[in-house]
Amino acid sequence: MAANKVLPMNAADHELSYANNSFLQEAVISKVTPIIEESVSDMFKEICPTSIKVADLGCSSGPNTFRTISQVIDTIHGICKRQQSALPEFEMLLNDLPENDFNSVFKSVPGFIQRLKKEKGDGVQERCFICGVAGSFYRRLFPTKSLHIVLSSYALMWLSKVPVGVENNKGNIHMTRTSPPNVTKAYADQFQKDFTSFLSMRSEEIIPQGRMVLTFMARETPSPFNDDYILELVAKSLLDLVAQGVVEEADVDSFNLPIYAPCKEEVAEIVEREGSFQINNLQVFEVGGDDMVFDDNICMQVGEIAANGARASLEPIICSHFGDAVIDKLFTRFATIAEDSPSPVNYKRVNIVVALTKK
Repeated sequence: MAANKVLPMNAADHELSYANNSFLQEAVISKVTPIIEESVSDMFKEICPTSIKVADLGCSSGPNTFRTISQVIDTIHGICKRQQSALPEFEMLLNDLPENDFNSVFKSVPGFIQRLKKEKGDGVQERCFICGVAGSFYRRLFPTKSLHIVLSSYALMWLSKVPVGVENNKGNIHMTRTSPPNVTKAYADQFQKDFTSFLSMRSEEIIPQGRMVLTFMARETPSPFNDDYILELVAKSLLDLVAQGVVEEADVDSFNLPIYAPCKEEVAEIVEREGSFQINNLQVFEVGGDDMVFDDNICMQVGEIAANGARASLEPIICSHFGDAVIDKLFTRFATIAEDSPSPVNYKRVNIVVALTKK
């Protein structure tokens, strides 16, 4: 099945949607806000355009879609207010795969514009234009030298495809410490190919001295072993369903997620080798339960919260391989295991943020 059919997050029309279960992603955006503000400020001071084009790659749907572009508007609005200068126009380009829930995104635009008007006055909302751009960010998406700022939050750990040659990764659904060496190498090679392609495509689209801020899952050390608590729980839940006769063992053995968490050394090496961008800031940071803000009306056990978060991101790709019939059983089992394990809310996920300038 084509990647664009299985990688989008759950649509925003029910309680298990990505929009209603993206607390981790919201916390990550909050952590990198100062870096986004610094990159936007530096770009605006150097170039000072009258019209700014901002692309958010992997925007998904839900409230997080508008958080990063809000940071751009807030930062530039603050600069112009302090300097008593004219506010530029903003063209916000929201990108994701064609199967993304763009209907939900577009329905949210009027509310976002109204919030801008309420918070900053008519001048801002009248100068903000929002468009959707469907397509893979591993290909060209925009005209040559047309973008001033590119943002991407929690999308680049998704590879363009499952790496070739991982068929013997039995009992695992991604790269782990028990994966054979050839599986580890295949994942690393695929990330290198994809991230190099991403940088090359953006180098054509971003103007000189334009900025890019990218945030995605990572691992702390160059060691290839990647212990991801949530993905390990998914794998364990699948194996429990095998033991119950609900899922075929061969189906689990042939299932591998196109997810890769690089270390900062890999990211720096690929950026430097590709050569189009200068690294301004490269940090590894953790986000856990203490960083997440849950809705007041959420009355779920921690296992159910973790299960819903994982399901919102992984349900389409799991259903494409195992079928729809197993999904409820799988995440019911996930919630039970998580509830009996060290609290998944206290689990710390390692992330990378890299801020770049186009040379």
